Amino acid sequence: MPDDRRLVFIIGGARSGKSAHAERLIEASPAPWIYVATGQAFDGEMEDRIAEHKARRDQRWRTIEAPLELATALRDVPDGEPVLVDCLTLWLSNQILAECDVGKESARLVEVLAAPRGPWFVVSNEVGLGIVPDNALARRFRDAAGRLNQEVAAVADEVLLMAAGLPIKVK
Repeated sequence: MPDDRRLVFIIGGARSGKSAHAERLIEASPAPWIYVATGQAFDGEMEDRIAEHKARRDQRWRTIEAPLELATALRDVPDGEPVLVDCLTLWLSNQILAECDVGKESARLVEVLAAPRGPWFVVSNEVGLGIVPDNALARRFRDAAGRLNQEVAAVADEVLLMAAGLPIKVK
């Protein structure tokens, strides 16, 4: 296997096509592929979203659930394995709700992402393009997501912004 150690960061708004595009990109690498899921089903709508994502993946995919310990899960991935992380903003929500030290956990994650050991594709929402949230928790999340996205983009080899299902190369 050729040395394909790179980080591709895919950002965009809700329902912009981020996950589907990331899946198409990773499928250019030989299977099996690792899907690192960060979402948790706290309600019926989230259960439906998770089921929709699972339905797109067949037996060539191996799923690792990492709602909180994403850095550890990535450290444990074998060298050379193609990885898709979906998504950083769900992981960040989990961190905030669990009252973790978001700065410390984000730094641990960025350190791992800065040294991918295979083709790694990471999905995140771009949440700062809308109105200013009306409550402190939502503003805290928006600000933490903006900082995390900047830090990941800085260490990524490539950054794609999804708009209306179309990838726009940012870096």
